[in-house]
Amino acid sequence: MSIQSAIDALIPLLGDRLSRSKADLDAHGGSETHFASAPPDAIAYPRDTNDVSALMKICAAHNCPVIPYGTGTALEGHTLAVRGGITVDMRDMSKILEVHPEDMDVVVQPGLTREELNTELRTTGLFFPVDPGANASLGGMASTRASGTTAVRYGTMRDNVMGLEVVLADGRIIRTGSRARKSSAGYDLTALFVGAEGTLGLITELTLKLQGQPEAISAAVCGFEHIDAAVQTVITTIQMGIPMARIEFIGTDTTRACNAYSNAKMPEMPHLMVEFHGSDAGVTEQAERFGEIVADMGGTGFQWATKTEERNALWDMRHKAYYACLALRKGASAVVTDVCVPISKLAQAVEETRADISASDIEGPILGHVGDGNFHAILLVDPENASEMKIAKDLSHRMVERALKMGGTMTGEHGVGLGKIEYMAQEHGNAWDVMHDIKQSLDPQGLMNPAKMMRKN
Repeated sequence: MSIQSAIDALIPLLGDRLSRSKADLDAHGGSETHFASAPPDAIAYPRDTNDVSALMKICAAHNCPVIPYGTGTALEGHTLAVRGGITVDMRDMSKILEVHPEDMDVVVQPGLTREELNTELRTTGLFFPVDPGANASLGGMASTRASGTTAVRYGTMRDNVMGLEVVLADGRIIRTGSRARKSSAGYDLTALFVGAEGTLGLITELTLKLQGQPEAISAAVCGFEHIDAAVQTVITTIQMGIPMARIEFIGTDTTRACNAYSNAKMPEMPHLMVEFHGSDAGVTEQAERFGEIVADMGGTGFQWATKTEERNALWDMRHKAYYACLALRKGASAVVTDVCVPISKLAQAVEETRADISASDIEGPILGHVGDGNFHAILLVDPENASEMKIAKDLSHRMVERALKMGGTMTGEHGVGLGKIEYMAQEHGNAWDVMHDIKQSLDPQGLMNPAKMMRKN
């Protein structure tokens, strides 16, 4: 059996929904970051769960690898077909199947993006809160356990996925969870597949929690002379119980990049971007208390954005920060890494990382979702320059080592993919062996997104 025999068997099932055009293969073999291109042998475009189940049965019979694909925005090489095979692109499975306003939940297909979902929900008074920045597919967000700017208030995908429909490696279709808000019935299989990065099965349906659209929203930006003061402002705000919807940090280099890319006019110093959700009175009180903390910490240039267009411009600038940082060096790629530490260790972790990057020969702007203790370094490199790649990977390695020593994790939201497999044993110890046991049980042929997260598949 072979990949080609699987392709031959898939043609009668999918017809022109099985693509082998070079342009399509190249598009699905690329990465947002520094990883080398690794295109699949073909791309399948299923329309429903039955298509996916039939496809998996054929691939299992022919020992053909399968790689799930949403919008391709993952940063650790998750969608690269490093062993060839079939990429399953969920673009045609992008429907909202059910909306239950009274229960504040929604059932969707995996190819739907978060922005498409929220556009459709506008008339209901509800919204889906998880915002990783990129307009990612909801299936991909679940697969990488995504979070982002709003996680400090609304949680990550782990907290917002109530149930799943999943096609396993042998083509079986299972359902996990339910629309009930809690359950004590059996293993939590939903949690098993959320964050599995497509290594255990293909998500074909999601049941998601929704939130009520806030009555009032207020956002602000403020600058600080030093990173430590900005981070201490975050810690104090959290410890005082002020319910932020977002609190983001951008370092001096990131501020400079955003000014150039988004035509902003912030002083070149570390900044916090914050947003509050709630009633008019509640938001006003929260904003005033936060303003007092900023003043105590020596913050400057405090500006509020209460108009919708002003808030949108602020967060659009933040969401484009990655591309702004890339633009600091023409033609650059990036080794993009994120770590997450306990809040009490955040200032130390950020400062030591900044000093480490400053002592190197490459640029590495820092930014992050600091309300969760999660921050990123965008290490700008020429991917053809072996010396620069080594410097960047060494910096990334030290970030991980630092985070683990502080009781944190190698990745707060990007996931493992290809890029961070080497740290799995260090972070998880014997638990990684248990993960391999689960993988072996559900995917004994090692067909599901091979070479990602697990070394033994």
